Amino acid sequence: MTKMKLYVDTHDCQNGTFPAGLSAEQFRDFYQEFLRACDAQGVVQMRAHIGLEDGRAYCFCLAPSIEAVQRAHQAVHLPYDAITQVDVVTPGDMFLTRTPST
Repeated sequence: MTKMKLYVDTHDCQNGTFPAGLSAEQFRDFYQEFLRACDAQGVVQMRAHIGLEDGRAYCFCLAPSIEAVQRAHQAVHLPYDAITQVDVVTPGDMFLTRTPST
């Protein structure tokens, strides 16, 4: 099994990386196409957080490499502001790794 890393990619209409005025239906149709491109590149889309009114999207995926995520975007001609490898940190993670005070 290929080791996967977590990535977040960002899109913003003010930067030309998210279409302005996109309807929910248009987004659904495009997202389906993007999911197929991800699948072809071995990328697993976890979720997307979108603000259609503000023209922004934040997509979370698992992938073997940043290049795989880039290829999925290129396949559907979807520009991005950034693709960043990230870790998940929750309050529980912070508590469990805290060093006890002496």
